[in-house]
Amino acid sequence: MKIYTKILIGMAVGAIIGLTLGPKSSFLKHDSYEIEKGAKVSLLVDKDDPESKITIKASEALSLRAKQIIMKEVTDGNAKVQSLPTLAKVNFRFTKKMSLSDKDGAMAKALGVTRVGDKIEAWLVLEHRVLDSGEFLVLPVPVSSIGSLIIKWLSPIGALFMRLIKMVIVPLVFCSLVVGVAGLGDVRKLGRLGGRTLGLYMLTTAAAVTIGLLVAHIVQPGKFVAEKDRAALVASFESAAGDKVDNAANAPTMVENILNIIPDNPVASLSSGNMLQIIFFAFIFGIALTILDKKRSQQVITFMDTIQHAMILIIHMVMAVAPFGVAALIAEVVGQSGVSILSALFVYAMTVVLGLSILAVFVYGGLVRFLARLPFVEFLKAARPTQLIAFSTSSSSAALPITLECAEQNLGISKSVSSFVIPLGSTVNMDGTALYQGVAALFIAQVFQVDLTIGAELGIVFAATAASIGAAGVPGAGMITLAMVLTSAGIPTVGVALILGVDRLLDMFRTAVNVTGDLAVTAVMASAEGEKLSFLSPDADLGDKTRGFEGRTDREHVPVEPEGDAERED
Repeated sequence: MKIYTKILIGMAVGAIIGLTLGPKSSFLKHDSYEIEKGAKVSLLVDKDDPESKITIKASEALSLRAKQIIMKEVTDGNAKVQSLPTLAKVNFRFTKKMSLSDKDGAMAKALGVTRVGDKIEAWLVLEHRVLDSGEFLVLPVPVSSIGSLIIKWLSPIGALFMRLIKMVIVPLVFCSLVVGVAGLGDVRKLGRLGGRTLGLYMLTTAAAVTIGLLVAHIVQPGKFVAEKDRAALVASFESAAGDKVDNAANAPTMVENILNIIPDNPVASLSSGNMLQIIFFAFIFGIALTILDKKRSQQVITFMDTIQHAMILIIHMVMAVAPFGVAALIAEVVGQSGVSILSALFVYAMTVVLGLSILAVFVYGGLVRFLARLPFVEFLKAARPTQLIAFSTSSSSAALPITLECAEQNLGISKSVSSFVIPLGSTVNMDGTALYQGVAALFIAQVFQVDLTIGAELGIVFAATAASIGAAGVPGAGMITLAMVLTSAGIPTVGVALILGVDRLLDMFRTAVNVTGDLAVTAVMASAEGEKLSFLSPDADLGDKTRGFEGRTDREHVPVEPEGDAERED
C-alpha cells in the first residue's frame, strides 16, 4: 500500500475518533467543564452561603469534573419558564501553577487547601447570559471527561510525529540552500531568480485576498450565524482571542521585520529555528562559496550535500509512522471542535474552502498550465504527499522537507532552483492564510454589522498581503496576523473569538493550499530557467528505490568507515 494511501486512512480514522470519542462527542456523557487558561470562573465553597463565593483566574487549563447539578426554573424574556442548571458540584486538584499564581495565599485559604496536590470540592457558578431574543445561554458548556482523556492520550503521538519532522527542518533547509545557491554559480542569476520569485509570490498573495473578499461578498456567511451561536462562540473563546490580540499588538513593525532578517548570531538563529534568518545566512554563505577557491569550497559543498541527503532519508523513516501521527493530530482537531461549533460555522467554513478551491484551480492551475506548461491534474498527483502532510500538521514548515522532495523527485526540478524557491516560499508565501484573512475579516464585519467602504476593503487586501509575508509557518500564526488586519479595517477584534473554534480545522486546508502554491511557483521558476520538467510515475517510484517516496529506506544497510583509516596492528 502506498504511503499517501496509508496517510489518507489515518486521517479518516482520526476524524472518526474525534467525532465519536472526542470531548464534544454527542455519543458520550458531558460531565466535565473545561476552563481555558486565563478564563475567570466563580466558585462557592458552600452552596448555601453567598459569602463563600470566590472568583479565580485559571493560571492553566482546568478540568472540573461535575458530580451534581442543581437546576432552577427561570423565566426568559419571552415569558417562558425554563429549567436551567445554576450550580455544578465539581472537584479538581490544587496544582503547582495555581499555588504560584496565588501569591498572597488568599485563594488557597478560601478553598481550604494547605498544599499542592490537595483535592478541592466546590460549587461552580454557572452563568446565565440573556440574549436579545430573550433566551438564556448557560456558560461554561460541559464536555465529556472520557473524551478529554482519550484525546489527552492520543496527543503525545501527534506531538511525537511533529517533533520528528521538525527535527530535520533546520539542517535540511540550511544545507539545501547552501548547495542550491552555490550550484547557481552566477550571483546575477540568483538576483534574477529571487526577484521573479518574490514578485510572483506577492501577486498570488494579492490575488488570494481578492478572491477571499469576492467569495465572502457573494455568499454572505455572516448572515447565517444565529445570535445564540454568536454569543456562545464569543463567550467560549474570548480569553484565547484576547491573547491573540495582545500578541498582534506586540508584533514588530515592517522595518523591524526587515532588519530582523539579518541575524546577529547565525548559530543562535540555527538553534532557535528562525527560518528567515537561516535563509539569509545560507544565501550569503552560498554566495561566498562561489567566490572561494574551488578546491576549498568543493569540500564544504560535498559535505553539505551529504547532510541534505541524510536528512531526506530520515524523513522517509519518519514517514513510516506518519499514518499514526496523522490520525492522532486529526482526532485532536476534530474532537476539540465538535459538531456544534462545526454546524454553527458551517457556511463560513465552506466559504473559506470554496475560496481556497478557486485559488488552487484557477490561479495555481493557470500558473502550472500556461507558464510551467504542465498538466495540472498530474501536477496535483505529484504534490499529493506534501499536501497530505501539510493538511494533517497545519504547518508549512513541517511539510517543507516533503515539499522539497516532491519538487526534485516527483517533478524533476533541479536542486539549485527548488532549494532556493521552496524555503523562501514556506516563509513568505502564505496565500491560503491571506485568503482566509480576507474571508474572516468580511465575515466578522457582517456578524457585527460593520459596513466597509471600498477603501477599507482595499486596505484589507494590502494589510493581509503585507501581514502574511513572513508569517511563521506554524499552526495558528494566521490568527495573530488576522488581528492586525481587523485593526487596520476598524473591525472589532473580539470577532476573532467567533472563528477560533474552526481555525485549526481551516488551518489544515489553507496550509495544504500554501504548499501547493510553493510547488506551482517553483515549477514556473524552473521552467523560466529553461529546465525541462518531468513527472515520476507511480510505477517508476515503486521500481527505483533511489527516487520518489516508496522504498527509499528498503535498501541494504552497509557499514561506513572514515576514508584513509589504516588498520591498527596488534
